[in-house]
Amino acid sequence: MPKRKKPARIVTLEVNRLKGKRKGALLQERATTEGGRVIAYSLAYINHRRCTVDNGRVLGYDNSHGYHHRHFMGKVEAAKFSTYPALVERFIAEVHELWRIEDEES
Repeated sequence: MPKRKKPARIVTLEVNRLKGKRKGALLQERATTEGGRVIAYSLAYINHRRCTVDNGRVLGYDNSHGYHHRHFMGKVEAAKFSTYPALVERFIAEVHELWRIEDEES
């Protein structure tokens, strides 16, 4: 009898509602794994006060539509992908840089 393939499952679904200067903004992570490997993901910094297009997504990475891509202020471009942990690290670094810029503007 052949082994049954484990169904895809969401292992990470985390939404952080920001407070203080960024009250109302969200950081969202969703990752779906199959057989221990990430097969689908979405990382997003959403702030409707900073971005009025793309459902408020200021910055995001995902692999929907069959390729890895980056969203920034309503624009989408292909993105290099090596590993999911490396991408998460890149996303966090970019979000912190955006926050630094936002803080300087206020």
